[in-house]
Amino acid sequence: MKYLKYIFPLLLLACTMSQEKVSNDEETPNIVLIIGDDQGYPYFGFMGADYVQTPHMDALAASGTVFTQGYVPDNHCRPSLQTLMTSTLPISYKGEVANKLQQEKSKSAYQEMADDERAEWEQNFQFHSMKYFETFPEILAKTGYRSFQGGKWWEYNYQNGGFTHGMTTGWTPEDRKDGSKWFKQFMGGTGLELARATMEPVYEFIDQNRDQPFFLWFAPELPHYPFDAPEKYYNLYKGAEMSESAKRYYANCTWFDDGVGALVSHLKKTGEFKNTLFVYVNDNGWEQNPDQEFRHDSLRWHNGGDKGKLSLYDQSFRTPIIFSWEGKIATGARKNALIHSADIPATLLDYLDIDIPESYFGQSYRPVIEGSQSQLRQNIIGNITQTRWEGDMMGRRLDGYWLRNQDWFFSWNVTDGIKSLYNMNKDPFNDINLAQENPELVDSFTRAVKAWKTQVSAR
Repeated sequence: MKYLKYIFPLLLLACTMSQEKVSNDEETPNIVLIIGDDQGYPYFGFMGADYVQTPHMDALAASGTVFTQGYVPDNHCRPSLQTLMTSTLPISYKGEVANKLQQEKSKSAYQEMADDERAEWEQNFQFHSMKYFETFPEILAKTGYRSFQGGKWWEYNYQNGGFTHGMTTGWTPEDRKDGSKWFKQFMGGTGLELARATMEPVYEFIDQNRDQPFFLWFAPELPHYPFDAPEKYYNLYKGAEMSESAKRYYANCTWFDDGVGALVSHLKKTGEFKNTLFVYVNDNGWEQNPDQEFRHDSLRWHNGGDKGKLSLYDQSFRTPIIFSWEGKIATGARKNALIHSADIPATLLDYLDIDIPESYFGQSYRPVIEGSQSQLRQNIIGNITQTRWEGDMMGRRLDGYWLRNQDWFFSWNVTDGIKSLYNMNKDPFNDINLAQENPELVDSFTRAVKAWKTQVSAR
């Protein structure tokens, strides 16, 4: 069955899609979106890191098609997660939120507020901005999908994302008085317990929604700090010849991997595995090589090495992206095509035969997965608004841009007037800046970034 409108046209005249009961057969797959939190792209067995134990992720990669050169749009999590929900770039998302804010401020309800009420309302608007977009779960709901949010989620509650079920339920005014408690609520509240403390909410959702196709947002706060994996994971690395901070980080990587394994096991137990389309992506990059020790350095202990999270290097944005669907997507395939995380929702909609919204920045990579095309994007361009800083663990404001094509990674720190260029074939970890030796390339990439900024700002 593709869609009920093709099978039961007369029935659709009598009831709406929201009232339908859609059976979950092999033409209507479940969707499971697995999101790593602060997971560096090199630190998987399937990416060549034999010193990190990730057997379940390795199995997932082997069961499908792996894009080894995937990219997320920003160097920290919230903008990247918003892109997964809306296929909108952060720079465009912010512009749309600003437009919606001005529209709401023109209404009488806002005009009638006292000044202090307006200030509070405007602040809360940023927390609730996701509900002004048509999100991926909302599109799926039109064809009978139910959806579940579990894990990292910055958008106040799961309803703001259009999920029918979820773990993150928002906060109270009392919570706002306790800064540390409120920030945990802001990050995801009880959703942060997923995989770290419990899998029961997602199991319960699966068990209760097997009569219809479902979408799972599976985003455990792992391997994110704190690096406090249970002893059974730490002991896998305890005797290894690597730094203590590497052992702690890799133990968290294996903890995340075990959560993925538990989810897959439950889907097999309930008979849902074969008809489930899995996708994996990181939220942002991370640097923690085996010989790097960060425990003595609070900034890097929380954020990893200087070329990962909150940086303007390739490793801050790069991620493997996996698509796996038994019998539908080629197994054991590896692609070096550049792919953007914004392309994930577009690709999924294509596999579901659902029209891709014209507003989407992302495009379907189904042709690349199926082999009819080898490349779609010649380059990927992004921007950042903050970077790491010794004075504040959360970073400082910065206007920066980056471009990746098959051969080069270019970055432009506009705030500090720095341009950098790295040969990705010879220097994938960006150790040697070749900007001075290649002024024509720098000029070309600078022009491309300026043109991109004009284009996406107008979306």
